[in-house]
Amino acid sequence: MDAYDGGSNARRGPGAASEPGDAPEPERPEEAYGSHGANGPGAPGEPDAAVESRARVPAQDRERAEVRSATSSPSSEPAHPGPSEPAHPGSSEPTDTRPSAIRPAAPAPGLAPYRAPDPEPRTGVAALSLRYQIGVALALAVVAVAVCVHIGMVFLHVAPSNTVTKQHGGAVDDWVYPEFEQNWKLFAPNPLQLNIAVQVRARVRSADGGSRTTGWYDLSAQDGRAIDGNLLPSHTQQNELRRSWDLFVATHDADNRPVGLRGTLSGTYLRRIVVLRLERDHATARGDVLVSVQVRSRTSNVPPPKWSEEKVPVQPVYRELPWWAVTADDTEGSAR
Repeated sequence: MDAYDGGSNARRGPGAASEPGDAPEPERPEEAYGSHGANGPGAPGEPDAAVESRARVPAQDRERAEVRSATSSPSSEPAHPGPSEPAHPGSSEPTDTRPSAIRPAAPAPGLAPYRAPDPEPRTGVAALSLRYQIGVALALAVVAVAVCVHIGMVFLHVAPSNTVTKQHGGAVDDWVYPEFEQNWKLFAPNPLQLNIAVQVRARVRSADGGSRTTGWYDLSAQDGRAIDGNLLPSHTQQNELRRSWDLFVATHDADNRPVGLRGTLSGTYLRRIVVLRLERDHATARGDVLVSVQVRSRTSNVPPPKWSEEKVPVQPVYRELPWWAVTADDTEGSAR
């Protein structure tokens, strides 16, 4: 088979006729669009070789080249900037659409850059210097020791008799009395279940030489009425008469005879209190003289509640003291 055989696939010249059965030969750009290529007639003075070479350039590269030439020329401005064109027509920098060439967006105007928050300032004792911290620690230690000692002294004062109170009872009493005295009669095992009222009466000599005896003045009831409804009752109204009677009972025997020196002092103290109370209540008229006084106590049981089945005697018990002569020293306080 020679080169000119019709069945061979040998390449033929440009002007050769095609044989039957041959595949159609693709058209060339210059044959499909004429001698000037796909872009039509070239510009005046442009050679055909330049037109042919531009026709062979891929469309994508040709488009990029046209964009560069358009941006470099001040007279050519795009009407509508596309995604691959710069946002500002007057910019001379070409737009690179590659991901690696994208620059990070600048922060919005008016927003300050992020800054880490400052640490919180120290407060309280931690804000003090080391010297002052040591001083505060020492002061707290002293207060803690004083509180512990006070609690221990009060406990020994109210506790039953023991070895410590027998050896150091004087020190305990000096610490407790008089500011921190404790009275546990309100609590078990022996709560106070009695109502004790102190009453007094007097013998009076009138101006015409006659003598009379007054009725019983309930001094405890007077103190109760003064305290009832009073938000700030005085210490005298609450404790003076009651404490004087408790002291008298503790320092006298069943026959009202004093025990020791404190017994005599307690009797004098109680007598002066009742004399002053009688003069304050105007038990004597103008010109009358207070000759003597007598004190008694009225003791009655506290009635049980209605729901209790406990039975207690309701009859009061009286304890009468002998008549005491009133001296000028007993009335000295009222004269002042």
